[in-house]
Amino acid sequence: MKTLRLFASLLLASCGSAPVAPAAWTAPAGLWRPDPAGHPDLYAFTDTCNAYVIKDGDAAILIDLGDGGVLDHLAGIGVKHVEWVLFTHHHREQCQGFPKLKGWNAKVGAPQAERDLFEQPAKYRKMNVRLGDPFTVHGASYVRPPVHPVPVDRGFARMDTFAWRGREFRCIETRGNSPGGMSYLLQRGDRWIAFTGDLMMDGATMHAWFDTEWDYGFAAGIYAITNSAGQVQGYDPEWMLPSHGPAIPDGARQLGLYQEKLRRFEMLFVRGYDVNTFSGATQDKFAKPTAVPHLWQVLPHLYKFRGPNFSPNFCLVLADSGRGLLVDCGLFDEKFLGDSIALMKERLGLKGIDVMIPTHMHGDHFLQGPWLRKHHGVKLWAIDRMGPVCEHPERFDYSAPIQAYNQKLDGQPVESVTFDRLFKDGESFDWEGFRFTIDWMPGQTEFALAVQGMIDGKKVVFTGDNLFADPDDPRHTGHECVNARNSAILEEGYILGAEYLARLKPDLIMGGHSYVMGRPAGLIERYRTWAYAMRDSFRTLSADPDYEYMFDPFWVRAEPYRVKVPRGGAVEIDVHVRNFRPRPQAHSIAVAAPPGLSAEPSVLQGTLAAKSRGPFKVRLRAAADAKPGVAIVAFDITLDGKRYGQVFDAVVDVVP
Repeated sequence: MKTLRLFASLLLASCGSAPVAPAAWTAPAGLWRPDPAGHPDLYAFTDTCNAYVIKDGDAAILIDLGDGGVLDHLAGIGVKHVEWVLFTHHHREQCQGFPKLKGWNAKVGAPQAERDLFEQPAKYRKMNVRLGDPFTVHGASYVRPPVHPVPVDRGFARMDTFAWRGREFRCIETRGNSPGGMSYLLQRGDRWIAFTGDLMMDGATMHAWFDTEWDYGFAAGIYAITNSAGQVQGYDPEWMLPSHGPAIPDGARQLGLYQEKLRRFEMLFVRGYDVNTFSGATQDKFAKPTAVPHLWQVLPHLYKFRGPNFSPNFCLVLADSGRGLLVDCGLFDEKFLGDSIALMKERLGLKGIDVMIPTHMHGDHFLQGPWLRKHHGVKLWAIDRMGPVCEHPERFDYSAPIQAYNQKLDGQPVESVTFDRLFKDGESFDWEGFRFTIDWMPGQTEFALAVQGMIDGKKVVFTGDNLFADPDDPRHTGHECVNARNSAILEEGYILGAEYLARLKPDLIMGGHSYVMGRPAGLIERYRTWAYAMRDSFRTLSADPDYEYMFDPFWVRAEPYRVKVPRGGAVEIDVHVRNFRPRPQAHSIAVAAPPGLSAEPSVLQGTLAAKSRGPFKVRLRAAADAKPGVAIVAFDITLDGKRYGQVFDAVVDVVP
C-alpha cells in the first residue's frame, strides 16, 4: 500500500493541475542592465544567448559570447578592451560568435572538463558510431560542440577561483545541462551574483531536456543538475543570471522549487521496473524448460530463451508443421544460436525458420538477422516506418543503430539491414494456420511495431522494449526508458503505445530481453497513467508552453545526418523543420559552415502551418582545396523572430 500511495502522490504532483509556463520574455534591444541601481557596471546583451558584461573603466570581461553581437555595442558604454571571455559551457549558441573576437586580443576561460569540446569539436562527431563513444547515448551525441574550434587560455577546475581587476570569481562546477558546465559567482558586499549558464531558467524551468539526457533512462543528468542547483542555492544569490531568459532576483527560492520538480520528475522518469536488481527473478513466471537447453516453453507453440544474466531477444512461434517464425533475434553468440537451432530441429521438430520480425529500430533486436538470412534462408519483415532507419542508420542520429554494436558477419561489419517485406500499420498476414497483425506501437521509440494474434487460445502481443514489469507488482509502471534520441515525444510514443494496449486487452505480453508478462490488465492501466504523468512532468519543467521544443532533439534535423562530400563536389540534403505550435510558425535558418564548405541556399526561410513539418533542400558544396576530414555544419535558427542559435547540426566528411 505504501508504494501505491507513493505512486498516487507522484501522479497528483505531476498532473493534478495544468502546468503554468512563465510569461513570455522578450529581450530588450541592445545592451540592458539587470540591476542599474545596484550594479551599474553590469550589462547584458541577448542574441543567441545572454552575454553579460562587467565593465571596469574602458575594459570589460564577458560571461559567454553568443553570436558576438555584444561586441558591436561596447563602444557605446566606453569599453575599448575585452580582456577575458568566460564561457559557462560549450554549447554552440554560447560561443558561435568566437570568430568575431579576432582583433580584440581577449583571452578565453572555460571549464576544464569541457576544454576538449571547445578546442577539438569535430572529434565528437563520427561517421561510424559505437555504443561506447564518449558523450553519447548509445552512439547519439548529447554534446553540441562549436563549428569553429575555440582555443582556451585557461581551463577552470571544478572548485577554482579567478581574479580580474580586484574581483574574485568563484568557479563552481554546475554540470547537468552539459557534462562540465560551470557557474561564476561574484561577491558584492554580503551578497552574490551568479552567472549560471543553462543550470536553470526563470520559473524554475529547464532550458533543454535533450542536453541533460546523458544515459539510457538512468537519470545521470538529472542527478547532476539537481546537485548543481543545490550548490548555487547555498549562495543565496542576489541575482541569478542565466544564459537564456530574464535575470532572476529570487534565485534561491526558485532553485529550491526546481529541485523539488526534478525529484518528482526523477521518480517518474527512472525505469518502471526492478532493473538490475530483482528483475531476473520476475521477468518470467510462466515458461517451463524444454528438451533444448536454455530454451523455454511459454505456450504449446511459443518459445523463448532464459538463463542467469542472459537476456537475448528471441521469441519463436513453432507451428505444427515444424516451420518457425521469430520475433526479434539479437544479442547471441552465433555458435550458441546455431547449436540451439540444430537441437530444436533434432528434439522439437523444427524444420526451418521462415521469417524474423524485429520489433523496433535498435540493433540489438536484429543483430543476428543477417546471419539468419545467410545461413538459414530467413526472410526479414518489419513495419514501413522502420525501413529507412534500419536500412540507412547513418542518415540519422538516433540511439542504438545496428552499426553502433560493431557486429560482423564473416568478418565484415554489419552496418545496416534490409527487409524483404514492409507492412503498413494494421496489416495482417496468415502463416501456418496463425493470423498475425503488424501494428504501429511506439513508446520507447517511434520506429517500432507490435505483432499480435491468437496463440493457443490466448491473445498474445509482442512489444519489444516498450514495457518490462512484473504485472503482479503494484510498484511497477512498466516503462523501459524515456530517451528523446529515440524520436520519442510522449504523445507520439508511450502515450500512444499505452492507449494501444488498453484497446487491445491482451492476455499475454511478450516483451524484449526474455520478458513474459501474463495477466497484464492492471499493469497496462498503470503504464497508461504513468505515460500521461510523465508528459505532464516534462511540461512543468519546460519554459516553453509547447514542451516539445525542450524535449525533442530533432525539431530541426538534417537527412542524411552524415554525408560524404568530395573536394570540388556537392551533395544535397533535406533540412526538416517541425512546428509543434497550434498556430503557423515562421522560421529563418542560416546554414553555418566552416571554411571550405558552403551551402546553397545559405538561409532557409518559410512558414509552417500549425502542428506540421516540412523538408527544405540544401546543397552542401566543398571547395577544391577544402580540408579533408569530418566537419560540423550547424543550423542557426530563428522562430517567429526569436533567435535560438546554432542548436542543431549535420556531419560532413570531406573526402579526396
